Amino acid sequence: MSETKQEEYTISAKDLKEKVEKLIEEGNARKITVKNKDGNVIMVIPVNAAVVGTVIAPTLAAVGAIAAFLTECTLVIEKK
Repeated sequence: MSETKQEEYTISAKDLKEKVEKLIEEGNARKITVKNKDGNVIMVIPVNAAVVGTVIAPTLAAVGAIAAFLTECTLVIEKK
């Protein structure tokens, strides 16, 4: 059974879309969670090979829209 690990990054909202896109392209993230500065979950993005090709554009558009309402956020990345 493979072990997963989590990483957290606090970033500015203007860098959110770019960071999520980079994490998806790297291909080793299983799940990306976006939290606001108060720690409330705003969005959870399940990432796997089957999903990446079909939903990446709408997902990134949603991330961009969310970023417009945030000043700072935390990304929690669950990796393989």
